[in-house]
Amino acid sequence: MYVILVGKEFQPEFMATIAATMDHSLWRPRYNPWLVAFTVTLATFMEVLDTSIANIALPHIAGSFGASTNESTWVLTSYLVSNGIVLPISAWLATRLGRKRFYMSCVAVFATSSFLCGLAPSLGMLVFFRVLQGAGGGGLQPSEQAILADTFSPEQRGVAFSIYAMAVVLAPAIGPTIGGYLTDNYSWRWIFYINVPISILSLLMSQRFVEDPPYLEVERQRRGGSIDYVGLSLVAIGVGTLQMVLDKGQELDWFGSRYITTGTSIAAVILIFWIFWEWKHPNPIVELKLLKNRNFAAAMLSMVILGGVLYGTTVLLPEFLQDLMGYPAVLAGEALAAGGFLMMVTMPLSGQLTQRMDPRMLMSGGFLATSIGLYHMATHLSLGMDFRTASLLRVYQVAGLAFIFIPSNVLCYQGIPREKNNQVSSMMNFVRNIGGSVGIAIVSTMLTRAAQRRQNYLAANLSDSNPAFRSRLEGIASALHTQGLSASQATHAAYGRIAMMLNQQANAIAFKDVVATLALVVMLLIPLPFLMKKATRGGAPPPAH
Repeated sequence: MYVILVGKEFQPEFMATIAATMDHSLWRPRYNPWLVAFTVTLATFMEVLDTSIANIALPHIAGSFGASTNESTWVLTSYLVSNGIVLPISAWLATRLGRKRFYMSCVAVFATSSFLCGLAPSLGMLVFFRVLQGAGGGGLQPSEQAILADTFSPEQRGVAFSIYAMAVVLAPAIGPTIGGYLTDNYSWRWIFYINVPISILSLLMSQRFVEDPPYLEVERQRRGGSIDYVGLSLVAIGVGTLQMVLDKGQELDWFGSRYITTGTSIAAVILIFWIFWEWKHPNPIVELKLLKNRNFAAAMLSMVILGGVLYGTTVLLPEFLQDLMGYPAVLAGEALAAGGFLMMVTMPLSGQLTQRMDPRMLMSGGFLATSIGLYHMATHLSLGMDFRTASLLRVYQVAGLAFIFIPSNVLCYQGIPREKNNQVSSMMNFVRNIGGSVGIAIVSTMLTRAAQRRQNYLAANLSDSNPAFRSRLEGIASALHTQGLSASQATHAAYGRIAMMLNQQANAIAFKDVVATLALVVMLLIPLPFLMKKATRGGAPPPAH
């Protein structure tokens, strides 16, 4: 009787009545679950790719519109701000509109705005279209994760989430390479045009293969027609302000800037008030009370740290290679690709092991492996390393991430009613992105401050009373003198070269200091998984109620 009803068309009220009497743990999609997984992963891969592919094209975009480098960074910031606003409210939108309808609307908005980005006649219009693109992209990741959680049984979720995770981690790794190729050989506009055919394919497949579980109609009816306008406004303003502060903080010297101080105060006040408001509201935009669940709260914490480490180190290594070793942007991006391809192997492996082992053990081992990989990077980063060494450092650093990401996604659904899957996926993606933004901001600040400290320390040894300094100075001056410079010119140039070498060495040591600190932070998380309850085996997911 149940299977027949799923394939028919009925009035929403009738379907809500039928759905309310069903055991929702028995629902399964009509189509092959792996076909559904591929369908939704396609759009998510495209969206995540777009977060990194534009980075490489910023100088070309700035030159095309006659803008400064700082002005062109709004192409990135505008996307992140709108993306960050939509992420926490995507669960509410999916419930209110229907998850399939919301998901397909996001794909359509993303495709249309991508095409308009490619046609943009000015930087202002490009930034505006990027805002629309970020809004469309913000709903894709949490919708996909919720669809996978409903499509697969709890025992299969580990493998299913590994498919999703492969898209999330592979796209940023290959994004700079693809962006560099398109920009160099065609035009920066093609980094946006390539989204259009993929989006059309995704829409056609989603229309055919994706479907909403009956419990979503029950949840929609339960929430009624009321809209939490206050909560919606608070989260939009608060998250938008926070993203702008994190993006511009280091550039404006953080709290030395009135703009950053004011923005931080506004974001803090609004978000604190928003937390209290959502906690008390009967139908909140974001159901913060889910944090009472121990597994979910611990998963949120691990995902914040994971986002910070993953995004922070993704910025560190290319910056080291480009700024200190003179690598072109495309080659620096390629140094990350090996780590991305390794994760294509470890993600499915982690999914399989999650079915056979205690996920908490895998998570703990993943934190240990990531900590060791970061420590290895800190000890082997040097100005004399070759491309192979740089690639291997990235490989070692990401080797354990799959064994954190997949188990934490599986464990966070333990004890959560199935009708809350949209909320779980929305909040998980939101905190990972916020963690990434915070991580990049903290890492950039730590790097700048560490370089200043190291430079002051090294400069203290550059005095005429230091024999090693005198010997190096005279050696450089002598070599320059033989090339045709006068004695005074050679000495002056020698001082300049030593100052440049000092700056390089100070920055290189600063990179090592920051990576070592990240290794320590991750090591402290090794016991965290054991605060979570052990995953149940063979049990059905909690029924809707």
